[in-house]
Amino acid sequence: MQTPLTDTLGCRHPIIQTAMGWVATPDLVIASVSAGAFGFLAAAVMTRQACEDAINMIKQQTSAPFGVNLHSFQPNIDAIVDTCIDRQVAAVSYGRAPSAKLIKRVKDAGIKCVPTIGAAKHAKKAVDLGADMLVCQGGEGGGHTGDTPTWLLLAEVLDMDLNVPVVACGGFKDGRGLAAALTFGASGIAMGTRFLLTAESPTPDATKSRYLQSRVGEIKVSTRLDGLPQRMIMNRRLQSLERASWPRLLAIAMQSGWRFKAAMQQSMTEMLKSAWRMARHSDLSFAQTLLAANAPMIIQQAMVAGKPDDGVLPSGQVAGLINDLPSCEALVDRIMREAKSRLGNGDSYHAV
Repeated sequence: MQTPLTDTLGCRHPIIQTAMGWVATPDLVIASVSAGAFGFLAAAVMTRQACEDAINMIKQQTSAPFGVNLHSFQPNIDAIVDTCIDRQVAAVSYGRAPSAKLIKRVKDAGIKCVPTIGAAKHAKKAVDLGADMLVCQGGEGGGHTGDTPTWLLLAEVLDMDLNVPVVACGGFKDGRGLAAALTFGASGIAMGTRFLLTAESPTPDATKSRYLQSRVGEIKVSTRLDGLPQRMIMNRRLQSLERASWPRLLAIAMQSGWRFKAAMQQSMTEMLKSAWRMARHSDLSFAQTLLAANAPMIIQQAMVAGKPDDGVLPSGQVAGLINDLPSCEALVDRIMREAKSRLGNGDSYHAV
């Protein structure tokens, strides 16, 4: 099915597998791109060497195009960008935008820039900085998210006529959603939670089981993990964070930061500088940015260690509607069959 998304990214189907920390590993990216979607590797929790090794692994297994996700304030951002350029990945994705200089380096290397936005006010700035495509994640989406519902955010951005493909994200899991998004004017859909709940996802079985048991109404938004609104399944760990005092949260963050700096092979000074840069370029206080160290290490407890009650569970509300763990190939094939059946127009759909 051809749309501006497939034309821009070079994939077969207008579906993006989003980057989820500890989840969007080489195995998941290989499976999603082999199925015809476009996958993003989660490099925000990787050292440069780990990122390079992951990219090499993907390239050894498939010739399909894929991308790498960056966190604009990660201490090794320049090194990760160098790796993306050296290894000629097809695209990079990001949330809080890197500098205009960094984006120019990426674009000059022929790499597409695919930021995710959660509010319409960020759309024009993202395009002005060089975005080749916009992923609009509504409030239903998992992890860091805004408060505008998907369809309203999509309408706002599409009405801006920014001359870049617009992708719908937040609440998608099937061909019905893809058909609706295309009809609405989007160029495709992006999914995180649905790809997390696949056979190739590295998420431990115990954690996947907790996701499958979740209900739409218990997947809440909280700022207690890292100072930013993040949608997660309400579990024992998140309940404890909600009850904790600010001094307790900062103490937890410093402990998490110590573990994270070791995992990322960075010094405490580098970590503090990263928090300071984030504070300068956002509306968060320095204390709040220190909480950012919480996210990767506490999430890791669920996503890597397989202890869903000891970690937190970033999730879109759509998890409450998912009850199976198909392979990526089976999932994408099913989505495409359903979408084509509903659209009734064969293999070509040129969205606006």
